[in-house]
Formats: sequence, structure tokens, C-alpha cells
Amino acid sequence: MQYVIYGIASFFFLYGIILLAEGFYTTSAVKEMHSEFKTTACGRCISGMFVFLTYILGVAWLGVFGFSAVPVFMFYNIWSSCEVLKGLPVNYTTTAEQICVDIRQYGIIPWNALPGKACGTALGNICSTNEFYMSYHLFIVACAGAGATVIALLIYMMATTYNYAVLKFKSREDCCTKF
Repeated sequence: MQYVIYGIASFFFLYGIILLAEGFYTTSAVKEMHSEFKTTACGRCISGMFVFLTYILGVAWLGVFGFSAVPVFMFYNIWSSCEVLKGLPVNYTTTAEQICVDIRQYGIIPWNALPGKACGTALGNICSTNEFYMSYHLFIVACAGAGATVIALLIYMMATTYNYAVLKFKSREDCCTKF
């Protein structure tokens, strides 16, 4: 799994560099207003391909964003139970053994797994570890990063679609006389 993450990170780094170069190329062609303007079919095809590929990657990362929200929700619920457990000396209406977290309800482990439930001191031991809080913060960062990636892909797709439309429009013979 670690190598898959390295591969995805490397792919997106290279894809970002390619998108940056293509964006500079297309933007400089669009901004060229007062001199002779020529576009090629290959340039329009490459811009269209990047719009399509960015759309596909945006939909895929939207799925990653959705799936990365699930562990954040799960850890938030466990953290809420931990906070209730910490506040027990103030609240004497319940005992520590009545506060439980059932991991089986999230679909991570099967229903017949034992122990699928952590109550009282077992839950307190989980809550007192640094790893629990570190993983919670890392899941939040992963969810935020996936959301930022989706937003960046959408912004790039809008800019590239605009550039593609301008390139297509300016490649027509009557582009300056017809609006």
C-alpha cells in the first residue's frame, strides 16, 4: 500500500508539471491578441484531452474525498465517546462500563468478530494513546488534502475549458467579425 501511495503521489506530481506547462502554453496563445494567431489541430486536441483527463481524475478524487470522510466521521464518534468517558467524574448518572464503542457498526470488521466492542477501561486505554489522536489528525489532513485536490482540479478544468473554447473560436476564419 505504501508503494501505491508513492506511485500516486509521483503521478500527480508529474501530471501537475505537465498541466502547468500546458496551461502556460495555452494561456500565452490565448493572450496573443495583436499579432498573427494560428492554432493547430494538435494543440486543440491536446487541450481537449487534458480537459477530459482532468475531468476523469476530478471524479476519481471526488470519490477519494468521499471515502476519506468516513474515517474522520468514525474517529469523531470514538473521540466523542472518549470525551464522555473523561467527563465521568463530573457526571455520575452512568458508569464507565456503560460507555461503549462498537467498531463493527462501521463495517471495518465483521459482525462476528470478537471483541468488536470496547467499553469502559478498554476504551479509556484506547483514548489515552498518542496513536489514536495522531491517526485522527492524519485522517483529517488526508480528507482536507483530497478536498483541496478536487477544488484544484475543478479550477484547472474551468481554465482549460475556457482556453480550449477561445482557441477553437480564434481558429475560425471569421473569429474577429462574428460574436
